[in-house]
Amino acid sequence: MENIDVTPFENALIGPADPEIVELEARVRTAQLSGDVIALEVLIDDDLLFTGPDGNLGTKVQDLDAYRSGLVKFCSHEPLELRIRRVGTNVAITSLRAWLVVDVSGKTSEGMYRYTRIWDRQHGNQWRVVGGHVSQIESTAK
Repeated sequence: MENIDVTPFENALIGPADPEIVELEARVRTAQLSGDVIALEVLIDDDLLFTGPDGNLGTKVQDLDAYRSGLVKFCSHEPLELRIRRVGTNVAITSLRAWLVVDVSGKTSEGMYRYTRIWDRQHGNQWRVVGGHVSQIESTAK
């Protein structure tokens, strides 16, 4: 496995440390920034339920296709606040506030966003994002 920099997430963590979940969030960030479809394929569940910033429900296939085609490119991803709540041994919910710069269809936008992700360790093995939501939130500064 590649070495993932968890430092930005450790610095943004509010509440109890959970190194396993912090690393998963760092892996998503690394995959988003590099457009690593193979890593995203592993991290995202096939039956993903995810609401995008436009309010539409997106699927894993749509998400991966957006990266694969170059439609979505993360230019910057600065984690500012991460909260983690374990719900049993195999489920965790994360809330991440981050400053993002993203190019979508050739149009670059930047701003503060909040992600909510539901992580599930299915059958006690691989963690995957099974659900979530991302919204742009008001911010006048980073």
